[in-house]
Amino acid sequence: MRRPFKSGGIAAWSINHPIGISMLAVTVVVLGLFALKDLSIDLFPHIIYPEVRVRILDPGVPAKAMEDRITRQLEEQLAITENAISIQSKTREGRSAVDLSFPYGTDINLALRDASTRLDRAKRFLPTSIEPPVIYKRDPSQLPALEFVVSSTKISTTELRDWVDYQLSNWFNNLPGVAAAEVAGAPKREVKVVIDQEQLARLQLSYDDIIKAFENNKDSPGGEFHAKVKNINTRTTGRFNNLSEILELPIPGNTPGSIIHLKDIATISDATEDEKLRVRLNSISGVKLTIQKQPSANTTAVVDAVMKQLNSLQKTNIIPEHITINKVGDQSTFIRHALRNASFATVSGAILAMIVIYLFLGSVRRTLIIGTAIPLAILITFILMSSAGLSLNIMTIGGIALGVGLLVDNTIVMQENIARHQLLDANYTQAALNATGEINSAIIASTSTNLAAVVPFLFIGGIVGLLFSELILTLSAAIIGSLIVAVTLVPALSARVNSNKSNAIHDACNKIIKNILYYYEKIILKLIIHPIKVILFFIIILTLSLFTFKALMDQKERLLPKMDEGQIRIRIKGDSGMNLDKMDLAVKKIEAIIAQQDYVVSWFTTAGGFVFGRSEFQKSNYSSISIQLIERQKRDLTVDQWAKKLNSEVKKLNLVGFSVLAYAKGIRGFRSNRGDDDISIRIQGSNLDELRRLGDEVISKLQALKHIKNIQHSYQDSTEELSIKINQLRATSFGITTNDVSTALQIAMQGKIVSDYIDGDRQYNIRVRLNNKLLTSPPALANIVVGSFNKKTIRLRDVASINHQSSPTNIIRDKQRRIVEISASLKGSSSLSQALDEIDTALENFNLPKNYILYDGGSKKQLQEGENLGYILLALAIFLVFVVMAIQYESLRNPLIILCGVPFTIVGVIIGLLAVNLFIDLPISMPIKLGIIMLTGIVVNNAIVLIEQIENIRDTGVDLVAAVIDATKQRLRPILMTVLTTVLGMTPLAMGIGDGAEMLQPMAIVIVSGLSFSVLITLFLIPVIYLLTHQRDAIK
Repeated sequence: MRRPFKSGGIAAWSINHPIGISMLAVTVVVLGLFALKDLSIDLFPHIIYPEVRVRILDPGVPAKAMEDRITRQLEEQLAITENAISIQSKTREGRSAVDLSFPYGTDINLALRDASTRLDRAKRFLPTSIEPPVIYKRDPSQLPALEFVVSSTKISTTELRDWVDYQLSNWFNNLPGVAAAEVAGAPKREVKVVIDQEQLARLQLSYDDIIKAFENNKDSPGGEFHAKVKNINTRTTGRFNNLSEILELPIPGNTPGSIIHLKDIATISDATEDEKLRVRLNSISGVKLTIQKQPSANTTAVVDAVMKQLNSLQKTNIIPEHITINKVGDQSTFIRHALRNASFATVSGAILAMIVIYLFLGSVRRTLIIGTAIPLAILITFILMSSAGLSLNIMTIGGIALGVGLLVDNTIVMQENIARHQLLDANYTQAALNATGEINSAIIASTSTNLAAVVPFLFIGGIVGLLFSELILTLSAAIIGSLIVAVTLVPALSARVNSNKSNAIHDACNKIIKNILYYYEKIILKLIIHPIKVILFFIIILTLSLFTFKALMDQKERLLPKMDEGQIRIRIKGDSGMNLDKMDLAVKKIEAIIAQQDYVVSWFTTAGGFVFGRSEFQKSNYSSISIQLIERQKRDLTVDQWAKKLNSEVKKLNLVGFSVLAYAKGIRGFRSNRGDDDISIRIQGSNLDELRRLGDEVISKLQALKHIKNIQHSYQDSTEELSIKINQLRATSFGITTNDVSTALQIAMQGKIVSDYIDGDRQYNIRVRLNNKLLTSPPALANIVVGSFNKKTIRLRDVASINHQSSPTNIIRDKQRRIVEISASLKGSSSLSQALDEIDTALENFNLPKNYILYDGGSKKQLQEGENLGYILLALAIFLVFVVMAIQYESLRNPLIILCGVPFTIVGVIIGLLAVNLFIDLPISMPIKLGIIMLTGIVVNNAIVLIEQIENIRDTGVDLVAAVIDATKQRLRPILMTVLTTVLGMTPLAMGIGDGAEMLQPMAIVIVSGLSFSVLITLFLIPVIYLLTHQRDAIK
């Protein structure tokens, strides 16, 4: 290995231009602080899943009817959207949602525009009764930043909702970064028009006559009147000013010229919607207020602005004393905790690294030089992050925390070499120049290999790429920053440090180093005599380690580690048809148990459905409770353990007719795959009853498996349905249309919103309906009036038959065909591969009817892609590291020697993983694989510097063996320094303390354990391989 570059280069310029370097350093500080101020703060990088969803609501319509009338039409049009790789839909009562998936990396805005065009074409095939279709991209940044429950001790929930809707929410809508303040969760005020159907029939009127009459409730512009003096705008006014005017609404009678008033056939009341959903916080009823932030807004800044506004409203008594506002969800809390913990890991790691430096160098001044270099390199990182448009999140802060140890590597090598030369040369400046010229190429080479090892990460696709790309970019920026500081500021300052005085601490450290050198020299002299035995020994332990790693992967492999945000969700399902009161009674019993548990901060309940933003999904036999626990480090139980304990407590209630399951929620809006469960199996077919039977059969075969739990399928829940079959012949003979029957049913069941009523600045629905007391049983439904013919009242029983049947609560489709989806979660520390293997065995002889297909829902593909990705990235990283070294040194042999040590770092990784798993359950996840790949660029650093030193000594004419021994003795101190500082710099992160540590802890553990073991490889294996491969040169 011959080095063409020997001058000081930029380092020499820095030594000779102290003022210039000082000004550049001050510039970096100023620009870095500005860049830090401008960085937005969030939990994760801005992840937009390559998915577009179309959602259509048509309240009250059964799932099967929604599928036929809406879902199929949407699928047919949306399926031809450009670049769409899959189309899936989920249809339930009153709601149809179609998801389009695209390859990762797709311009999702372009895909959204294309899908919108297809949706516009589909609209002409859709019923007119639907609410306007909504189309949006699946963007986690659109999740609520803040959620409140507003409660009162004085007014009803309807009055409270009115106040929140029209007063409180307006105070937040115009705050910076706020997209919307949305209200949900209590019955709204409305005007009810209750029709006397018998009187309607006697007067020969139809429901359509009433609906058309309400169309006159509007104001319309009349254009501009051009007078001689001025122009005057005109408009026609037809809106109701009060409820009395609604009563007097004229309806054309059945005979020419006759007029019937609404009061003749209906009663009117200022009322509320029917209560179908109840919202509570800590068992106190209220109204939910959700604050949506703009996608690019800073989450913590938005939360701070909202809370400041809220405090101001309370202090100025704009919020009455009888109203209390409590937080349900606050995205910024976990963000602040996670960033605080990552920042603590960064700072504490830097402090530990500086302590090591002081122990080795024995000089406060030299330690402060490196202490100055660390924050300066971090500020350069902030500048590069800002230029790249990155945010300050758990991954970028983690990248800096991981980089703290690496930040000091270059500065330590430079500083130590300068200190060593200054001990030999009284002219400190010249000594610094000589030292920088000697070490520059090694520093550039090691930095280049660090970068080469992380470059492959930029080619990662999928969720892993979206999640870790910013970490890699930040780490790369930190590495570049460390190189800039190491070759500029450190030489400039070190050249002016003239203190090499000894002290007690330094002397003690030197004594330890001398003892290590003494024993090391004795060992290395024995090892070089038996190079083959040494290499065979390392190969044997490497082989054993690889088998151990494979076994660990089989037992504990997962795509990503679980994060403990301290959130639990309880899903409560009642028997089909269960009313809200009975459901709520059971929910309140569960709430009472929650109130007695440890670590609970709050619990938020929705009885009779669920709420998301302003959207309310009502289902009387479904409820959910979201529980927030205290921070992870303040409790003894993980979320999984806490949920398991709660499940056992709830089981004691013996709630007959209810299914209750408490489980740990993941990070809201963050998904590691396209589904929500660990495992998904699908059976495709046409008949819903057959799909339900097959789903039940699959569950019976999987129930006893030891690696999975919470097994369920999509058609387990069903609902009782009244199927109304119209006799078209009889209906036509009476002049009754299908639309007449449909309108009559809608008005009878839930009412129909026909217009609106404006009271001041507030707008309320006008709902036409029948008296609820008329519909106390299914037979009563047959008596509703659907029209009249020749003065005869026509009832539903005259034109249709009513049948009872069971119907699924939702229908799932994939590739435009019906499917039943069987889902399951992994048990404890079970791996995905273990679960999939036992599922394959259990279903090996599963018989399917003709034209029915069983296939993987994505779990197996995800596992295979994860394994393949790890191998490809590792191979690519090793190749690039080799290429960089070969180019740098114009040699193939020495780069190959250096690379020989890389595979053996897995031994240290395995030792570390086995040790950690004695105390915590650490799955083999993608961060671990990424940590192994990163090691390829890190562990070669010391080997590069060692071989560089061997070559330098050999250039002076020293023989091969002596050069190897002298070089290893000279480089032992800096090798120990760099490894210790890197290891200690990453130790706080590896300890995984606090919220948000789960994603970065595995990577830090791998680097710490692998790098620690690399000391043995660098000091014992690399010299032996070097001697073995250079013996012929020595003979010549």
